[in-house]
This record gives sequence, structure tokens and C-alpha cells, in this order.
Amino acid sequence: MPLAHSLSWLDLAVFGGYLIGLLALGIHDRRRQLKAREHFLAGNSASWPRIGFALYASTISATSLVGLTGAAYSHGISVFNYEWMAAVVLTIFCAFVLPTYIKSQVFTVPEFLELRYGKFVRTYVSALSIVLGVFLDAAGGLFAGAVLFQILVPDWPLWQVCTLLAVLSGGFLLAGGLRAVLMVEGIQGLVMVIVTSGIAFFTFRAVGNGDVLAGWSQMMNRLDPAHLKLVMPASDPDMPWTGLLTGVPLIGFYFWCTNQIMVQRVLAARSLDHGRWGSLMGGALKLTNLFLVILPGAAALLLFPNLPQPDRVFSHIVFDIMPSGLVGLIVAACLISILANLSGIYNSTSTLLTMDFVRRLRPGMTDAQLIRTGQVITVLVMVISVLWTPQIVHFQDTLWKYLQAVLCYFVPPIAAVFLAGLFIKRVNRAGAAAGLIVGTASSLVLFIDAFAFHVFPIHFLVAAVLIFAIALAALLIGSLTAPAPDPAVIAPLMFAKDIWRVETAHLKTVKWYQNYRYLSIALLLLTGAVVLWFA
Repeated sequence: MPLAHSLSWLDLAVFGGYLIGLLALGIHDRRRQLKAREHFLAGNSASWPRIGFALYASTISATSLVGLTGAAYSHGISVFNYEWMAAVVLTIFCAFVLPTYIKSQVFTVPEFLELRYGKFVRTYVSALSIVLGVFLDAAGGLFAGAVLFQILVPDWPLWQVCTLLAVLSGGFLLAGGLRAVLMVEGIQGLVMVIVTSGIAFFTFRAVGNGDVLAGWSQMMNRLDPAHLKLVMPASDPDMPWTGLLTGVPLIGFYFWCTNQIMVQRVLAARSLDHGRWGSLMGGALKLTNLFLVILPGAAALLLFPNLPQPDRVFSHIVFDIMPSGLVGLIVAACLISILANLSGIYNSTSTLLTMDFVRRLRPGMTDAQLIRTGQVITVLVMVISVLWTPQIVHFQDTLWKYLQAVLCYFVPPIAAVFLAGLFIKRVNRAGAAAGLIVGTASSLVLFIDAFAFHVFPIHFLVAAVLIFAIALAALLIGSLTAPAPDPAVIAPLMFAKDIWRVETAHLKTVKWYQNYRYLSIALLLLTGAVVLWFA
């Protein structure tokens, strides 16, 4: 079997030990959770280190490792602009968005939007989440897993590996394995830090023929200087500076401030301070990806030149450079990451379809019928994602570019509605509906044109801010066609200056190292130093 020839006995032992260990912890925690169900539902018990590691673990999956290294190998380290922007956006999140979530006492982002605008907006967000879940998250996860594991089973075509991963994730979900992985999310985050540190160390050592510092020097001297720059000219096809100033912060705001998967981890904090400290810790950890993931991906160009598919560079780093034992750990961690992410995606997508759409059409369905419907939908979603995954290579040359392009075309209307609702009192349900409908229409026009007709030569990062502006204009104009919302109703759902003033007085009484504003400034200065280093 290809697996036995590709992994040493030590790798197989580490691989099996890691999986068995997670399963044992999951079984133990499952019993404890059943006893602590009431306490768990009360929530609000997560400390700031747990939140910080959870945010990082959620963004350093197998998809990220394959996507970031592939993009760095193909186009250079400018892909890091997506990563450092997270630190900037999270400081904004801590100052303006998180206090509003806490004040409104909501549990989910769709709930927040429904309270501010009504059911239509919530339904739209659910529908978009379903589309992105199938064609972005699930397909991206399958693609990342396939390019990694095709080295273990090189004779299998892409669709067969994707089918196997989809079936395994479905079984993982039915067996309750997702609960086990969620429980040890912090362990996964710590393991991924070890994994990425190993990737950086052994890649630079290989480039330097056994000397890590020599490998760094070789990378800095032998690679094209443009490959090691963050700020690129406006004509750059991958990361123009115009897109860096427009589309990158926009999709960063969507991902960190309105994406339920990320926001939920912060809302579980034991206090507002812990939520802020954890968010800033997560932003700081994102900066390490430049040195642990992206620069090793760029340096791999000296080891594996002219790879036909850039996204395969991560597989080559793992199987051609990493020592025995660490290979098994990486493969196990990536497999758990893939199965857990796919299980969560399939579960949430089928839940949204069943509860927000099927149940509305057939409100008389029993619980048993809803469960069976959800199971059928899960299978359909799995099949669609497997069929779509091979098409990714036809849209963009790297996985990461595909992921960001899809976000740029479809999330700006949500960002426009959310930001307007947070800061503009006059916007209302009619305006939100107009903004989403007109914004989505422009999204579809530009998306289809970009991949089929090429009438409008607009980079997807620049297209994002154009769609945002169109949606915001439609929202503001549409809001004038209906009365303004009741100020008393929307007040808890908006950021208020009074919150800032009261908070300023409170922060004068806390120690400087507990003041999130000082910590935010420190994070911004650190981010600026890193960016200027490679600008």
C-alpha cells in the first residue's frame, strides 16, 4: 500500500497515538459534558488564553497550511497581507463591535442582524452561509486534504480522495467525533504551533544544507526581491496595493467581526476584558504565520522549483523534508483538522437548510422528520462539494487565491449592512433589503464577468470595495423609502459614544497592562514594524 511505503513505523505510531488520544479525551469529556450540560449552556467561562488559541487554531487548519504555502511559493509573501490585517481588524473589533454584541445580549450574529433589520436579513445571511459552506469552506477543505493525501495515494484521482474524505467526515459527524475535536481545540492549536515551527525550522535547514541561519540567508539573497515584498504595484495580478487598502480590510472585517464561527469564540468569554485580551492574543499569533508558514513556503521555491501545481508544495515539505515522527504528527493533525472542519461545515449547512428553509415550508414536520431531512441534506451537500472541488483549479491557480476571491465577490453586502446598522441610526429594514438585493446582483455580475467574459478588468480585491459601495448606496437610498426605526429599539444594537466615555473613565482605574487600548496600540506597533520590515 502507498501509505506503508510513505510513512515510517515511527510516523504510523505517532499518527495512531494522536488519533487514539483525541478519541479517549473525547469519550471522557462526553461523559462530563452530559453531567454539565446545564452549566455549559450558561456559557461565558472561556479565559483569554483559551480564546486566543481557539481563534488561532480555527485559522491554521490544513486548508490554511496548503493555501498559504502554495500562495507564497507561487506569488511571494504578499499573501501575508491577509494575515497581518487580522491584527488591525481585531483592534477595531475590540473597540467598537464586541461591546455592542455584549450590550445587545445576543448569542449569534444572525440573531443580531434580525433584531436590527428583521427576518429577511437573517434569511439572507443563512442562505449565503449555505452557499459559502458548500462551495468555499467544504470544497476548500476537500481540496486541501486531497493535495496532501494524494502523495500517500498517488494513483487515486482527485475526486476519489475527496470522496473518501467526505465520507470519513460524515462518519465522524455521526459518531460524535466532532464533539471530541471541539473539546480539544486548544490542544489542536498548540499542536499546530509545534507543526508550523517544525515546518519553518526544517525547511530553512534544508535550504541551508543543515544550517538554519544559512537557509534564511540563502532565501533572502537568492529569491527574486519581489517575492519577498508585501506592498506590490497596482498592476500586480495577485495583491495590488489598491486591493491591500480596499478589499483586504473589507473581507477581514467580515471574517473577524461578522463570521459566526469566529465571533462565537469571543462571545464565550467570561468577561468583556477576557474577550478583548483573547482577541488581541489571536491577532498577535496571526503575525507568526509569516515566519512559520509563509516564508518557508517561499523558501521552498529553492528546494522544489517549477512545481506544476503550487498547492502541492506543502505536501513536498512534509514528506521530503520533515523527519520521521514529525511527519506522522503533521499528517494526523491535518487529518483531524480536515475531518473536524468538514464535519462542522456539513452539520451547520444541513442545519441551516433544514431549520431556516425546509421547516418554514413545512412547519408541521415532526422532530423525527426533521432529523431524517437533515441527514438527507447532509449527504446531498457532501455530494455537491465533492463534485465542485475539482473545479477550483479552473477559477484560480492557488487554493488561497480562490478562497479570497469568492469572499471578495459575495460578502461585501453583508459588511455594508452590518457597518451601517452599527453606526447609522436612519437605516432600516427596507434599506437593508435593498442593499442586500442590489449588492448581490452586482456581486453576481462581476463574479460571472471575472471568470467568463472579462468585460470589466477589475481585480477581485478592488471589486470587493466597489460592491460594498453599491450595496451601501442602495441601503441608504432604500432606507429613505420607509420611516426611521424606533430609536429605543435599535439603541442596544448600535455603538454609542456614551459607551466610549464610560469605558475611558473605567480604564483609568485598571493597571496599564490590562488596558486593552494600550495592548491594541502595542499590537498595531508590532504589526507596523513587521510590515515595514518587508514592505
